[in-house]
This record gives sequence, structure tokens and C-alpha cells, in this order.
Amino acid sequence: MDAAHPAPGAQAPEAAPTCFRHPDRESYVRCTRCDRNACPDCRREAAVGYQCVECVKSGHQGTRQARTAFGGRITARPYATVALIALNVAAYLVELVRPETLDRFGVLGSGVLAPPADYDPATYVPHLSGIAHGEWERLLTGAFLHLGPTTWPMGILHIVFNMYWLWNLGRVVEDRLGVLRFLALYLLSALGSSAMIYWLAPHSLAVGASGAVFGLAGGYWVLSRRQGYDPLGGNQMMITLVLWMVLSAGFASWQGHLGGLLTGLAAGAALGYAPRQQRGLVQAINLTAVLALVAVVAVIATDQLTPIS
Repeated sequence: MDAAHPAPGAQAPEAAPTCFRHPDRESYVRCTRCDRNACPDCRREAAVGYQCVECVKSGHQGTRQARTAFGGRITARPYATVALIALNVAAYLVELVRPETLDRFGVLGSGVLAPPADYDPATYVPHLSGIAHGEWERLLTGAFLHLGPTTWPMGILHIVFNMYWLWNLGRVVEDRLGVLRFLALYLLSALGSSAMIYWLAPHSLAVGASGAVFGLAGGYWVLSRRQGYDPLGGNQMMITLVLWMVLSAGFASWQGHLGGLLTGLAAGAALGYAPRQQRGLVQAINLTAVLALVAVVAVIATDQLTPIS
């Protein structure tokens, strides 16, 4: 009798079970949750037996993600800090190629920019430039620019010192807040710094990340007091920064330092003292209130510079 044609009445052999995702692969191992057969590529070892990849995925979705002390998502590396440093360095390289970037995007309330190198004195018409004249982007872009490598009094040390502080402070603050809250604190501090310059020194051109760095220091100080954990020595850091603000007032923007520090303190309190219930929503409302205060300062500065017609 031909083996390929069993005798009449004989029972046909039962087909081998196959993987639920790969019908061409035999599998005799079943998922302990859904009882489906799964090949080695489609199963994962569990505490008891194996689970298919779909059951593992659904199980992870139901697991609550770990959060920082102040509600942010925990990350393995300080991605936001590295990104901010990269942006500052990239902007610095642009300045080296196009030095006029400082005049165009630095923090300036109102002023007349220097004419371009190839201008024609017979046809060139000076014009007012600055935040008061619609260049609102200066409130943020100035925080990513720095003095040229040979510019008095600091030169290239301007960006070196700021990036050093940003790296050392940013890693710790980002670890406590998570990426989004950290960026909110940093950018709000940068805006607060620029708004204070706009209000108190509207006719001076200012650049640098130091205002935002002062804000990080203020935020760190508040969060450390709230958490009861201060690995960087917040009190000594605050004293050092305040002394630097005073000593450098003759050649640096103390207005920007002060504005960044005050905004960082306010934003740090907005994040650190939000209640656990509905914490994300309360933090968003608090930060919006801080942003509103910065906007009020900018509006006051604009009213002072805009003549009443």
C-alpha cells in the first residue's frame, strides 16, 4: 500500500501546530496567557513558561511608568542638556561665519544697528531695530548667542563658562524634572532674563546663556529645599552667583542675570510645590502664570519705548 495514500477509513495524521504569527513555522510552545502557539522569535521567557510578544507588550502598557520626584519621565541620559549645549555651540559657529548675527539676533530693546560693510553712504537709510520694533524673536535668540572669541572682556571664555555651568547644573536639574519640565524651566528663565534687559537696559545689546543658567541655579535651589537633597551645595552656589552678578556688573548684563535668577526661582517653585494630585495640570497652570508675568514685563518695557501718537 502506498504510504502517500492511506487505506480507506484510516485517520489522516493531525497537522503540526504553527506559530500564530508565522504559519510556516512549527511550534509546540503555548503562551501562558493567551494559549496561542508561538515560535522562538514570537515568545519571551516569563516567570512561568513563556508569553507571546503581544501579551508582553500589553502587559507593559498596563505598567505604570516610573516618574521623577517632580512628575517627569525618567531618562537614562540628559538629552535636553546635551541638545541645549549643541544648539549654543551651533549658534556660535554661525557667529564665526556671520558676525552680523550678534547684532541681528541679540537682545536689544531699541537701537540703530551699524550699517553693513558694503553699504553706500549716499543711499543707506538707518532704521530702528529691536524688540520694540517687532523683533520679538530677540527675547529668545539672544540666549543662544555669545561674545566672539576675541571680544573684550571675556572672548571665548564667555561660551566656555556658560556651557560648563549648563552641563553641571543641567544634568542634575533634568534628572529631577524630566525633559519637558527642564526645558520649560530653562526657556522661561531665558525669556525672563531677556525681558529684564528689555525693561531696564533697552538700548544695550546683550547676548549669552548666563541668564538661563542663573535661572537653572534658582530652580535647583528651590527644588533642593523642597526635596531636602542638595548634592551641589545650593546655598554656596547662590552666594557665588550673586557675588558674580555684583562683581561683573561693569562688563556683563546684571539685568539679565537678575531676571533669569528671579524667573528660575518662580518656575522652580511652580514645579516643586505643585500638589501630587493633578500635578501635571497644576504645574502647567503655574508655569503659564510665570510666563504671563514675563509677558507683563515685556509689555511695560514696550510701552516705555513706544511714543504715544
